Amino acid sequence: MSQIQLRAEDLYDKEKVDLETIVVEDVFKLLQCSEDGLSAEEVQRRLELFGPNRLESEEQNAFLQFLSFMWNPLSWVMEGAALVAIVLSNGEHMPPDWEDFIGIITLLLINSAIGFYEERNAGNAVKALMDSLAPKAKVKRNGSWSEIESADLVPGDMISFKIGDIVPADCRLTEAINVSIDQAALTGESLPQGKKLGDQCFSGSTCKQGEAEGVVISTGPNTFFGRAASLVGQDDDTTGHLQKILAQIGSFCLVSIGIFVIAEIFCLYAGFRFQYRRGLNNILVLLIGGIPIAMPTVLSVTLAVGAQQLAKYKAIVTRITAIEELAAVTILCSDKTGTLTTNKLTIDRETVRTYGPFSSEDVILLASYASRTENQDAIDACVVGALGDTSRARAGIKLLDFKPFNPVDKRTEITYREESSGKLKRVTKGMTGIIIELCTRNKTDEIENRLEADVEEFAMRGLRALAVAFEELETTDHEGEGNGFELIGLLPIFDPPREDTKQTIDDAQALGVRVKMVTGDQLAIAKETGRRLGLGDHMYPAKVLKDGPEPGGKHGSLDEMILDADGFAGVFPEHKYEIVKRLQGLGHLVAMTGDGANDAPALSRANVGIAVEGATDAARGAADIVLTEPGLSTIVHAIRGSRVIFQRMRNYSIYACAVTIRIVVCFAILAFAFKFDFPPFMVLIIALLNDGTIMTLSVDRVLPSSTPDSWDLAEIFSYAIAYGIYLTASTIALVAICIKTDFFYRKFGVTFEGGATMATNHNDYILHSVVYLQVAIISQALIFVTRSHSFFFMERPSFALMGAFCIAQLISTIIAVYGDWGFTQIHGISGGWVGIVWVWDIVWFVPLDWIKFAMKATVIRKLRERHQAEVAKAAATAAGGVPITRTQSRAASVHESLYSNRVSFIRRAARKVGFGQKVSMKPEELQRFSSIQAQRAGATLARNPSRAAA
Repeated sequence: MSQIQLRAEDLYDKEKVDLETIVVEDVFKLLQCSEDGLSAEEVQRRLELFGPNRLESEEQNAFLQFLSFMWNPLSWVMEGAALVAIVLSNGEHMPPDWEDFIGIITLLLINSAIGFYEERNAGNAVKALMDSLAPKAKVKRNGSWSEIESADLVPGDMISFKIGDIVPADCRLTEAINVSIDQAALTGESLPQGKKLGDQCFSGSTCKQGEAEGVVISTGPNTFFGRAASLVGQDDDTTGHLQKILAQIGSFCLVSIGIFVIAEIFCLYAGFRFQYRRGLNNILVLLIGGIPIAMPTVLSVTLAVGAQQLAKYKAIVTRITAIEELAAVTILCSDKTGTLTTNKLTIDRETVRTYGPFSSEDVILLASYASRTENQDAIDACVVGALGDTSRARAGIKLLDFKPFNPVDKRTEITYREESSGKLKRVTKGMTGIIIELCTRNKTDEIENRLEADVEEFAMRGLRALAVAFEELETTDHEGEGNGFELIGLLPIFDPPREDTKQTIDDAQALGVRVKMVTGDQLAIAKETGRRLGLGDHMYPAKVLKDGPEPGGKHGSLDEMILDADGFAGVFPEHKYEIVKRLQGLGHLVAMTGDGANDAPALSRANVGIAVEGATDAARGAADIVLTEPGLSTIVHAIRGSRVIFQRMRNYSIYACAVTIRIVVCFAILAFAFKFDFPPFMVLIIALLNDGTIMTLSVDRVLPSSTPDSWDLAEIFSYAIAYGIYLTASTIALVAICIKTDFFYRKFGVTFEGGATMATNHNDYILHSVVYLQVAIISQALIFVTRSHSFFFMERPSFALMGAFCIAQLISTIIAVYGDWGFTQIHGISGGWVGIVWVWDIVWFVPLDWIKFAMKATVIRKLRERHQAEVAKAAATAAGGVPITRTQSRAASVHESLYSNRVSFIRRAARKVGFGQKVSMKPEELQRFSSIQAQRAGATLARNPSRAAA
C-alpha cells in the first residue's frame, strides 16, 4: 500500500488550530454529551448530521463496469479489427466491410454483457457476505450498554472495547485499564502504544491489551482514516497474480497471431500479389479467430462465481487471489481449540478412576451435585453436561449450602439433604492435591500412590484431573462437621476432537495437504489430541524454535525439525509467524489459521491466512479467508472448492490457447497452400458461439486435483500447441481431399457448386460452408478433452455446458445448411455434407484423448520434473538465507496492469468493510489531530443545536 507522512493541518486544509490537547471534560462540553450516553432521538439527529461511521466507497458506475470488459489488450486487437473492417477495407471501389464491423462489435458487446451480468451477480453476493463481517461496537446509550454495528456510531457516543477489538471510531479515553493499542496501520510503529485516561485512540487501530471506554469524537469520513484516505488514495493491489497470468496467456496468443499475420503480409502480398482487400480479409480471419476475446471475462467470472460458491462452505474470500493460492497450499497449520477440537470440555467416561464403593456413573452424578447448574464455568458445564439430562444434577436432593470455586480453595462444595433417606451429605470436587488433603477416611499410602499414578497417567495423556470426595453428616446442622471426606473418584477432562476432524484430516492428506497442529496448549494435551486424530504425536514445545534441535538428535537443523513435526505446543503468536516463515523458506505454500489480534502478523505472512469462526475483527482484517462456521472441515471444503475453481480456469486456458493456435495456423497454412480465403464473418460466428458456450465453464462440474495446484504456463502452452496442430491437421486434410480428389463424390455422391465433383475453385462457397461446420464442431468439442483428466466420457460435464454445446452445434449446423448469404461467401450444404462433416469430426475427435495421454507421458512429465528440480533448488537457496514470501499482489508491469479491472468487486467490498487500509502519521501529529476533531464536531453541533437544547 502507499504510505505518506501526514500533518494534522493537511487533514483539514491547513486550518490554524489550537495545538494543545483538549481535556476530556471539555470534550464532553463540546460534544454536548455525558458518560450515560446519548438518547435514541439525539443519535438519530446526529446520524443525519454527521452521516454513518463508514468510509463511503465510490460505487462503480454500472456503464463503466460494462465497458471495462472491452478494455484490455485482447479486446483492443478485436477493436482494431473492427476499425480495419470499417476504415482500411474501404477501397478498390468496394464499400466498407459493414457486416464484419457490426459482427465484431456485436461479439464485443455480447462478451461484455455476459461478463457484466455474471460478475455483477457474484459481486453483489460477495458484497452481502462482506457486510456480514462488518465490525460491531459496544455502545452506551440511555445509560445502558448494547452492541451495534460500528457504522451506527455518532460523535458523543460512549464506547467500550477490549483486547482483540478494532477501535470502531476516533475517540478519547474516559477509562483505561492496562490498555495497549497497536497503531501500526497509522504510524508504522511495530510496538503497541500504552494508553491512559484522556489519550486518543483512532479507528482502525487494534486493542492488544486491556479494556477501555471512551467518547467518540469523530466518525466516518471525518476520522483520521477518512481524511487521510482522500489524500493518500488507494492502490489496486488485489488482482496482481491474475493480471500476470492473463498477461502471459494474452502475450502467447498475441505473439502467435502476430507471427502469422506478418507471414501472411509477406506471403500474400509480396508472394501471391493478392489484391489489397483480399489479403486484408485473410488477416482479419487471424485477428478475429485467434484472439481469445472472452478469456479475461471467463477467468474473472470463474473466480467471481467461485468466491460465491466458497461462501456456501461458510468461507468468505477477502482477497481474490487467495482462491488460486489456496488451491496450491501444501501445508495447513491449524489451531487446536475450536478447530480440531470442539472447544467444549468433556469427561472421558472410559478413563474415570474410582477409589471407593461408588461406580464411575455415581462419581459423575455426585460431582454434578457439586457443580453450579446456572451461571456455570467451563468445568461445571462439563460435569453437569455429562449427565445427559441436566435436571438430574438437582433431582432427589435439597440444596442446603453451596460453595463455588475460588482461586484460593480451588474446589467447589455442596451440602444437601437426600430426599429419599433424609440424610445430610456433602460432596466436593477440585484439584487433586487439595481434595486428597481433605480426605481423612480412606487416605492411605496405597490410595495416595494410586491417585498419584493416575494423575501422572492423565497428565501424560493430556487429560486434566478432577478429584471428587464424599462425606455424610451425622447432625441435622448443614454447617456441622461430617464423618470425614472419602476420595471416591478421579474424573479425566479433555477437549474432545470434533466428530468430523479425523475424516477431514484424512481428506486433507488425500489432497496432498499436510496438517500441522499449532496450539497454545500443553505439550501432553497436544500429543493426546494428535493421537486421537491420527495426526501423529511428533509434537515439540515452542521453545525448540529458539533453541533448535538437540545436538546428536535425528534432526540436523531446525528447518528439518519443523518440516518433520506433526505440531507444536505452547505456541505464542510470534512462534506462528516463525513457523510460517521457515516453511515458506523450504518452498511450501502455507495456510495458517488464527483467531486473535496477535495472530494478525502470522495470518498476513501466510500464503493464505484463515480467520476461524469467532475470530476478532483484527484477525479478520488480516486474513484472506474468513470462516463463519467452526471446524477444520470448512477449510478442507474450501481447499477442494478452490481446486475446482482452479481447474475450471486451467481447462479454459488450455482450450483458449489451443483454439488460437488452431485458427491461426490452420487458416494461414490454407492461405499459403491453397490460396484459400475463408470469410471473416464466419469466423465471427464461430467465436460468438464459442463464447456463449465457454461462459458455462464457470459452473462446470470438474474433479479437483488430488495434489496442490499451481499455474504452469509452459504446461498449458504445450498442451495448446499439441491440440492446435492436431486440429489444424484435421481441417487441412479435409480441404486437401476436397480440392485434390473426388473421394466424397464417389463414396457419398455430394458435390460442390455447379455440380463439381472436386473443389477446383479453391474458394468454392460450399467448401467454405463445409470448413465452417468442421471447424465449429471440433473446436468446441475440444473443451471436453481439456476439462477431463482421463477419457472425456469418464467425467460428466455440467448440464449447463452440455446444453450450451448442443445448442451451439445445432445453430452451427442450421447456418451451414441454410446459410446462403452472398457477403459471407458461403452456400447452404446438403444433408450428405452435414453427415460427412460430423463423422469426420468424430473420427478426428477420438484420438485427442490419446494425444493428451502421450503429452502427459512425455513433454508434460519432463516439464514437471524440471519444475520440481527448480523448486528444490529454490528451497535450498532459501535455506541459505533468502526468504520466500507470499505471492505479491502488485502488477509487475504496465502490460499486466492493463488487466487490473477484473474482479475489482472483491477489493471494493473489502474496502467498504474496512479491510486493507494503511497510512502513516507521526504520533505527535495524531495528538494534535485529536484536538482538531473534537473542536470540529463541537462546532458542527453548535451550529445545529437540538430542539431540546433550544
